[in-house]
Amino acid sequence: MFSLQSRRNIIMTKVLHTDSAPAAIGPYIQGVDLGNMVLTSGQIPVNPATGEVPADIAAQARQSLDNVKAVVEASGLTVGDIVKMTVFVKDLNDFGTVNEVYGNFFDEHNVAHYPARSCVEVARLPKDVGIEIEAIAVRK
Repeated sequence: MFSLQSRRNIIMTKVLHTDSAPAAIGPYIQGVDLGNMVLTSGQIPVNPATGEVPADIAAQARQSLDNVKAVVEASGLTVGDIVKMTVFVKDLNDFGTVNEVYGNFFDEHNVAHYPARSCVEVARLPKDVGIEIEAIAVRK
C-alpha cells in the first residue's frame, strides 16, 4: 500500500497557463494537468485581450466558456474531452439563457455528448460578474 506522500509523488502534475484565458486574480492557477485528467479553475467572463467583462449574461456565459476552452486546450485536450462542468450563477433566473449559450457552445464543437454539469446560484462572484465556470476534462 502507498502512503499519501508516495501517491503524491506518483501523480505527475503540470501547471497550465495560457494567454488565451484571463490571468488568475488571486493565489491560484488557471488549471492543472494531472496526466489523465485536467482540472480548470473557475473562469469568469473576462476577455483576456482587453480585460473587459461583457454586460449581458449571454455574452458573459460565452466568454466564460471560451476561457474554459482555452485552459483545456493548453493541456492538449479539446472541448470534447470535458466530462464535468460546474456553473456558478449570481441569479438562477439566468438559467435558461445560460443553458441556451451552453448548448450552442458544445453543438458548435460537435461533441458526442454534453458533459455532466451542476449549476449553482451563489450570492456573489469575483469582479461582480454574473457567471463562473470550471471544468474537468479526461485524457482518453
